[in-house]
Amino acid sequence: MSNVIIVGGGPAGVSAALYTVRAGMDTTLVYNGVGALAKAHAIENYYGFALPVSGEALAMSGLEQARRLGVRLVEAEVTGLAFEEKLTVSTAADTYAADFVILATGSPRTAPRIPGLSENEGKGVSYCAVCDAFFHRGKPVAVLGEGEYALHEIRALLPVVRSVTLVTGGKEPLIQVPEDVRLDTREIAAIEDAGEGLRIRFTSGGVLPVSGVFVAYGVAGSAELARKVGALTEGNRILVDPTMATNIPGLYAAGDCTGGMLQVAKAVYEGALAGTAVIQASRRKG
Repeated sequence: MSNVIIVGGGPAGVSAALYTVRAGMDTTLVYNGVGALAKAHAIENYYGFALPVSGEALAMSGLEQARRLGVRLVEAEVTGLAFEEKLTVSTAADTYAADFVILATGSPRTAPRIPGLSENEGKGVSYCAVCDAFFHRGKPVAVLGEGEYALHEIRALLPVVRSVTLVTGGKEPLIQVPEDVRLDTREIAAIEDAGEGLRIRFTSGGVLPVSGVFVAYGVAGSAELARKVGALTEGNRILVDPTMATNIPGLYAAGDCTGGMLQVAKAVYEGALAGTAVIQASRRKG
């Protein structure tokens, strides 16, 4: 049977791998960490867990499950994708040829180097409004960013929190800021633990006390790899059909890199769709 290379070790990639390996396909999963999931301090909106589970624990469990079933795991950064006689995936050390490739590297959240940002991840600093707005219901929050992804997070927060301040860090917003959102363009000096909540300290002086800070400095991911072989994209979203196939024969995409809800449940579903579609395509090839 044909072989498949899956790029990405998060829920979408592992979900696809579980289907293809169990169907007898030679399956290799190349991953460089588990992406945004590693930053999730507690997940409690995913089926099957009586108690909250950390994103990292969920991801590691998925990778071990894939390993147990026979998926070949390669921990490396993918540096290229080409389409010659076969699709080829390149890392710094090796090149892998495949009949099918599934891109599932997610859409890494871009985070600037702000003192206190990484130290407070999971302690008020979040990368997912849909996931964590609940923890700040009825309280003031800040969104860091200036573009469309920031607007997406704002819209998810507004129905839940008391107020939202868009903090652009010295830049002008690239979006039309909603009327009920405060705008603060001051440059950020640091994010500090304030005991109950956080405070954003500005280089010009002054602080903004908030319950939580949501980082939304843009969405970037495997769209760059897709573009290397001529796959159609829209912004940073890879365009796929209902089977998760791109316009390039043998190339599929699943998870955050296809846009929509940036949620584990959606990633697992799309990974299953992509894996199933690859199995069917492989069998048609004979």
